[in-house]
Amino acid sequence: MVAASVLSGNRNFEGRIHSHVKANYLASPPLVVAYALAGTVDIDFQSESLGIGTDGQPVFLSDIWPTQDEITQAISSSVKTEQYLDKYSNVFDGNNAWNQIVGSSDALYQWDENSNYIKEPPFFDNITSDVPEINPIRGARVLALLGDTVTTDHISPAGKFSEHSPAGQYLMEQGVLPENFNSYGARRGNDQVMTRGTFANIRLKNELVAGKEGGYTVYFDHNGMSDPQEMTIFEASMMYKDNDTPLVVIAGTEYGTGSSRDWAAKGTKLLGVQAVIANSFERIHRSNLVGMGVVPLEFVDNYTWCSLGLTGGEIYDIYLPEDLQPLGLVDVKAMRQDGSTVEFRVKVRIDTPVEIEYYLNGGILQTVLRKLL
Repeated sequence: MVAASVLSGNRNFEGRIHSHVKANYLASPPLVVAYALAGTVDIDFQSESLGIGTDGQPVFLSDIWPTQDEITQAISSSVKTEQYLDKYSNVFDGNNAWNQIVGSSDALYQWDENSNYIKEPPFFDNITSDVPEINPIRGARVLALLGDTVTTDHISPAGKFSEHSPAGQYLMEQGVLPENFNSYGARRGNDQVMTRGTFANIRLKNELVAGKEGGYTVYFDHNGMSDPQEMTIFEASMMYKDNDTPLVVIAGTEYGTGSSRDWAAKGTKLLGVQAVIANSFERIHRSNLVGMGVVPLEFVDNYTWCSLGLTGGEIYDIYLPEDLQPLGLVDVKAMRQDGSTVEFRVKVRIDTPVEIEYYLNGGILQTVLRKLL
């Protein structure tokens, strides 16, 4: 059974309302009420009734839809100036919990090692004063092989997570009970939680584990001495990091569509992904990837990963030149498990000289810090 919701919010990602609700439809508030009365989205309001009235007759949407006069009357009788005056009269002293927070006058924030909400992120770890050179990406493995319209919520979900997820396991190790997990959105100041939550949406469809939904992938031993192992995306990324193996994500059209969620790019970077190859990118997410030092690359000549016969089990070399130019073309070689290779060209979606500077520095944060230095 496919469970669906109808909501009057502004997001309809999979799992937005509840992790087990697959389909979410946006509608006006009156239509939300109408669908609730009907109890199904499989209804034609023009010809089917919402139910049976007290008189035994069918009730249609047109029978209960309010007129503009009724709406105006409801607003004028329900929304009063006094309500706003009352609510805002004590806006600066009405929240005791907020008022009891002790602030600091220090110029620098003092990180609390015991906090599981706010951690010092690792973006400046091992940073040098000199701008590093651009090098080709060699020996990269595919972390996720994805289809079209992968949203930022697929990449970095904001909702609740279970005790069986990598983020849930991490928090329980810190002594946090599942009922106190809160959500990814509330934990966005903790890179340990958010990195584990990247690509952890339970509706993610990674073709490396075809037929299975969720944040799973296949880990390929760097020596090729063992069979591929299925595991969570976070676990695999850490094993690849231990082997100094760079990672790529391969996708279809409209990669990163939806909300401009910063952790969709931050988490991708912290997982060790150095490049995303897709047919097209959503505008803001493409910019965010560059801002985190992840190079977005686009298939050209109408190629897709399907038409090239890519399976995600290949080893990738991406020949980024030292004099990388905005919107330039670079070569990619993918070596299959049988030793054969497929070569193709991609367009570098670093669109401007300023973005080239960001990428050279490893991201916009490093660029700003080096300029300050």
